[in-house]
Amino acid sequence: MVMKKIEKMMELLEKKGVHVVGTTEDFYRAKEEIVGIWISAESTPELFDYWSTKMEWMNCFGVKPELDTLVRKNGWWFEWHDAGTMMVWPS
Repeated sequence: MVMKKIEKMMELLEKKGVHVVGTTEDFYRAKEEIVGIWISAESTPELFDYWSTKMEWMNCFGVKPELDTLVRKNGWWFEWHDAGTMMVWPS
């Protein structure tokens, strides 16, 4: 059940142009209690900007507002790992 939920969100993100690399288990190379999605944010600067100064992006922590809204409506949220790596976690 959990993997189906992750796969569905990965597909949705990819349809929106996000460069999905894999799961957070792939990133950390360890089994986790909660599995999220690993994104290469540096591959799509039009969607993610760690250093963003765009006023409309400020409340979304450097995520394009429309993408942030879509992810939150589906029960997930974004978290930066570093300036080029984003994780998406289930709420």
